[in-house]
Amino acid sequence: MEKVRHPAVAGRFYPGSPHELDSQVRSFLAEAAAHMPPQTVAPKAVIAPHAGYVYSGPIAATAYVRLAIDRSMISRVVLLGPSHRVRFHGLAAPSATIFETPLGNVRIDTEAIASVGHLPQVGVLDEAHSGEHSLEVHLPFLQIALGDIAVAPFAVGDATSDEVAEVLDLLWGGDETRIVVSSDLSHYHDFETAKELDADTSRAIELLRPDLISSDRACGRTPIAGLLTVAKRRGLTVRTVDLRNSGETAGPRDQVVGYGAYVVA
Repeated sequence: MEKVRHPAVAGRFYPGSPHELDSQVRSFLAEAAAHMPPQTVAPKAVIAPHAGYVYSGPIAATAYVRLAIDRSMISRVVLLGPSHRVRFHGLAAPSATIFETPLGNVRIDTEAIASVGHLPQVGVLDEAHSGEHSLEVHLPFLQIALGDIAVAPFAVGDATSDEVAEVLDLLWGGDETRIVVSSDLSHYHDFETAKELDADTSRAIELLRPDLISSDRACGRTPIAGLLTVAKRRGLTVRTVDLRNSGETAGPRDQVVGYGAYVVA
């Protein structure tokens, strides 16, 4: 019997109307595609933001339009994002088998989750998912950019980079599997300060130096650190494809939130 996790932030972080949501995401992707260099290679992993779509949607689209290059190959996405509301140790999977969005259902890869269930840092904790937006806001992008895929979702709590990396290593797979890490950058600085802080964070990400990224510079610092750990070990590189903040998209400039999109290949 299917167990459904219903949307928690539809109508707030993104449109609750299927037609409006579909139109908005496709518009973001089309705009990103128009500025994507020719002969771009699809990444193995991306880091993308998770704020309300009017603020961070254009930035997230620059990551997803690159994943869409390999749409026909991809059947599974490992999705990791920080827990904002519940504190716990390790990585939490849901007991649900379906994530519902206004666009329909996204299958949860229960076999993938079970394959890492023996790790002491992995558990099932529905409370970590019920109201969490850091994973949910990525689902409509995945549905439109990649089509009928399954997700292996993990909310990341108090964990080490090695604990996250161990999960990613086991689920790394081949061309059928891609990884999405959800993170915003600095929060509530003035525009110029945020630009400087986020530029520093982007340099640290590109250098594969999670030790240079503090939690106040990236709310998804822990899953980012795990991804960078694996990327370094596997000889991959990270590149920034977009770096903006809410003062450049839809908000005032006295207190902004930073957003970056990064590709790992």
